[in-house]
Order: sequence, then C-alpha cells, then structure tokens
Amino acid sequence: MQTTTGAQRNPGIDLLRGLSIILVVIHHLALRIPLMQTGLSTVLPTMLLKALNWNGGKGVKIFFVISGFLITDHTLRRWGSLGGINAIAFSMRRACRILPCLLVLLGILAALNLAGVPDFLFHHDSQTLPGAIFAALFMHLNLYEARTNYLPPNWDVLWSLSVEELFYVAFPILCLLGGRIPKLLGLIFALLALSSPFAEWQIRNASDIWQDEAYGPGISAIAMGVCAALLAHRMAPFLFAKLTPWLGWSGSLGVGLYLIDGHVVWLTLGYATPLFFTASCAALLLAFYNGWGKTTGSRFLTCPANGAG
Repeated sequence: MQTTTGAQRNPGIDLLRGLSIILVVIHHLALRIPLMQTGLSTVLPTMLLKALNWNGGKGVKIFFVISGFLITDHTLRRWGSLGGINAIAFSMRRACRILPCLLVLLGILAALNLAGVPDFLFHHDSQTLPGAIFAALFMHLNLYEARTNYLPPNWDVLWSLSVEELFYVAFPILCLLGGRIPKLLGLIFALLALSSPFAEWQIRNASDIWQDEAYGPGISAIAMGVCAALLAHRMAPFLFAKLTPWLGWSGSLGVGLYLIDGHVVWLTLGYATPLFFTASCAALLLAFYNGWGKTTGSRFLTCPANGAG
C-alpha cells in the first residue's frame, strides 16, 4: 500500500531522526562535560540528565531503524517491489550519498594525524593510519576498534557507518535472491529483526567496544525498519487507519520509557529489551508514515515565514 502521506517528506519521521541526532551529539559532549556537573543540574531532574548523558547508543539504534524503513520505502516506490531492485543503481545511489563526504572527512583526519595534532593521533601501537582508513572504507572500523582499542573520537564515530554499509551491500543481494518469493524475503527480514535478543546475548561476554559496536544488534535494528516499511506498503488501508493511533501512542510510550529509564526495562525484559525498543521505534514510524502527529511534527520542523506560522 502507498499513501500520499508517505510519498512526501514526513515531519514525524524527521522529528524522530532529529531526536536520534540530538541524543548522539549530547552524548559525545557529555563525555567531556557531564551534564550532572553543569548548571543544568539546578534546573532539570537528575534522571533526565542521566538519560540525556548516556543515550547516544540508543540514538544510533533509532537511526538504524529509520534507515531500514526509508531505504525499503524508497526501494518499493522506485522499483515496485524488493525483487525488482536494480542492484547497480541502488549501490551507485548509496555510494554517491556516502563516499564524497566520507572521503573528505578521511582526508582531513589523515592530514591532521600526519601533522601531529594531539587529538588526532593514535595512542595504541596496533593502530596505524592506513589500517584505520582501510577499515573505514571497507565496512569494518567497528571490528578494527574491537581488535585494537578505541580510535580517537573523530574516527570512532564512523563505526556505525560500517554497520550501515554492510546492510547496503547485503540488502540488494537478499532482494534479488528472494525477490521471486516475497513471503520468503519478508520472513528473512522478520527473522533478522527478531534476532535482537540472540544477538545481544551472543556478545554478553565480549569487550565493551564490541558490545557497543557489533554488527548483530545493528543489523537487527535496521531489519526492524525494513519490516515496518513492508507492513506500511502491504497493510489494508482501513486496518492501517484503525491501528495508527495505537501504533503512535504505544510506540511513543515504549521509546520514551526506554530513553528515560532503560535500566528498569532491562530488569523487566532482559535481553528482549533491545527488541522492545526497536519494535517501539517501528510502531512510531508506521504511525508517522500514515500521518499521525503530522501537525505537531510540522510545528517543530517548520520555521515561520514573514511572521506567519
């Protein structure tokens, strides 16, 4: 099913994407300047400051779900079905969006490293500039860090791109292989989406780096977005309209609860917690896609012109 709401830029989805970016930015700032040690501690509750301080990883996971949703939605609109995807065109579009900025960034980071600027130097003997560049370009900077320890923060932020790029490589291959049997393809993505508890359990004894940056949980989150987009296109319009408010409120409650006090959710759900979170994000995306909260989202994202709202 296609809706006119989903065909245009969606303010609700943009609002959720903006939230994920803000959480990541605040997290990186708070690593240097903990929010609880700033003047905000006299204004905002400690629970909220702690949530803002340490929710960068959750922000990345939100972004993963959104990425899977939008890539799948655009694929269905452009080629009519996942099986009809043009793998070369898909890969070229991804490369054109990612590589120019990535190459410029790597060039700047390399130049600053070679110039000896302190914050851009590697501090572990097993890390080299060619190794870091190669890892960033070929989808394994997260694995490189797990093997050699953390890179400087300006390099470290690229770990999530390794997960995204792996998905960009695997997605058209899976679509072409399973495209002739849509139900099988849907089942594959559903199993990937539901694999989150197993993926989290599998890395329970891994290093802190790998627990944060492993492929499994990230791919599972992206697959949840893929499943949500497939539902958005296949669900009967009448049923979708009936479910939209429930999806919106339940998704908001799930996302909000995990962001504000994820510890309580973990104590309750254990390794199923990330699945609860990604499913909540998917429910919220479905609601936004079908127009839920459009007016509110537009108020946040639209600047008034000439004094008019």
